[in-house]
Amino acid sequence: MNNPDISGTPRPPDDRAVPDDRAVPDDRAVPDDRAVPDDRAVPDDRAVPDDRAVLDVRDLAVTFTTDTGPVPAVRGVSLRVRPGETLALVGESGSGKSTVALAALGLLPGNAVTTGRITVGDLDVVGAGEPELTRLRGRTASMVFQEPATALDPLTRVGAQIAEVVRNHRKVSRAEAAAEAVALLRRVGIPEPERRARAFPFQLSGGQRQRVVIAMAVANSPGLLVADEPTTALDVTVQAEILDLLRELAADAGTGVLLVTHNMGVVADFADRVAVMLRGEVVETGPAEDVLLRPAHDYTRRLLAAVPRLTADGPAAEDLAAPEGEPVVRLQDVSVRFGRGRGAVSALQEVSFTVRAGETVGLVGESGSGKSTAARVALGLVAPDAGRVSLFGADLRRSRGRARRRLLSGVGVVLQDPVASLDARMSVAECVAEPLRVHRRGLSAAERRARVAEVLDLVRLPGRVAGRGPRELSGGQRQRVSLARALVLGPRLLVADEPTSALDVSVQRTVLEVIAELQHELGFGCLLVSHDLAVVREFAARVVVMRGGRVLEQGATAATLRHPETEYARRLLAAVPVPDPVLQRARRAALRGQEATT
Repeated sequence: MNNPDISGTPRPPDDRAVPDDRAVPDDRAVPDDRAVPDDRAVPDDRAVPDDRAVLDVRDLAVTFTTDTGPVPAVRGVSLRVRPGETLALVGESGSGKSTVALAALGLLPGNAVTTGRITVGDLDVVGAGEPELTRLRGRTASMVFQEPATALDPLTRVGAQIAEVVRNHRKVSRAEAAAEAVALLRRVGIPEPERRARAFPFQLSGGQRQRVVIAMAVANSPGLLVADEPTTALDVTVQAEILDLLRELAADAGTGVLLVTHNMGVVADFADRVAVMLRGEVVETGPAEDVLLRPAHDYTRRLLAAVPRLTADGPAAEDLAAPEGEPVVRLQDVSVRFGRGRGAVSALQEVSFTVRAGETVGLVGESGSGKSTAARVALGLVAPDAGRVSLFGADLRRSRGRARRRLLSGVGVVLQDPVASLDARMSVAECVAEPLRVHRRGLSAAERRARVAEVLDLVRLPGRVAGRGPRELSGGQRQRVSLARALVLGPRLLVADEPTSALDVSVQRTVLEVIAELQHELGFGCLLVSHDLAVVREFAARVVVMRGGRVLEQGATAATLRHPETEYARRLLAAVPVPDPVLQRARRAALRGQEATT
């Protein structure tokens, strides 16, 4: 298990590893760095020395030695983070941004050849030994990881994990460290911190787990905080709370933050300056307002153009007419309870909605709203305690045996994390063909290969990827493999559960456009579960807003999101960051004003 150690840093990766951001790039059109003009305006941080920098990177170059030869990941990168300042490092997968973040804490694998200079505090990280780096991590610098579920030890209570970080760097007693852990939980906004300190990670929500990770990272008041996609898996309201927390901690302690993210709304909401990376180089850097509103580089403009917009003048699926005919799936007054007796939890309460052929319905709400449970009910994975589920006109609860298998073979599923959903031991062709082996046993090997080639072409993947492993592909390519597997049986319903939340904005748009094109071509209905309201607005014709296991409102997407009927929906919309620093500051101030009056 690659859990972090007590200093808040992960164990060293495999010596032959190459970070995921160096994965095989998508075959879509990507700006060629050779076309960048020599006189492009890229401010040079090296020209202005600053003794107060908490992170100073000079001429950093990183190359990975692999069995197939050297792989250059970073070339001549220079940047600096000052006390109390947030620098956002943005770019697509393969840009090198994660490599820079790992290098800042000396966390690159053993096959990385690094030149240049990285100064954190008083330490030259490039030339430092492991004992010096161990003292650095968790004390002078700390890291907040993207996925708190894997960053925390599932077998250790959260209070003990925080206390261990404290004792690892300071001479305090166990009782003092335990008391400080409770104080840190209170500081990061965990309710009932004394009780929560005794909880295991799985007993906390996603937002609470991320707050625990932040508590561990700030336990020893580091001068530098490296935040690697800290809000990617969180819904918009929790994301806003986490950003407010990080902003407050940075302001109070004067901590400098290096933020690695693909979310331009988060950049606008949180960053003071932005550095844009393309193929291992910084191609543009400057104040967030300049880079996001007046980008100088064509690549930056392309990134920003790919961002889904929630503004009234942005694109929307409002012009799509509601399809006629019977729904492919219908939930009628569905209720679900987990557990028994006094400990039972009501997950769904009288939920009703439909998805018709050729239609995309967005299912939105905060964590715990019941949207994923509703999707699992539609998939036949969760049996309702009350109500009726109709799949392709048949009662799913009454179907048995072969009849049920035939019904469910008409449903395709695309999950949030293609790395977890694709078997790393299989080739791409084997992953895609797996549903055929289960539901189309009469097909010959040649017929299966032909069908696999057909669906790979449908999702815009070249045939040569069939023989590769999933981990040899980029994030966008892996998600398209997941889509190919979902479509291989020719489904009438596609359930997409957060299919793009972990992808870059340009890759995200590519995947969603492929789904939309295939839906137009093949006519399947799509249930899109997402916490990204901008994505839902652009790609779903109708939206269902859920909270606490109930449907609060539903209707045409554009009308519902422009003029929400409930205060909850209005709060969801207000929490969505937009990639405009000026507008985002005004929205944040307005949101705080609303909270102050309620």
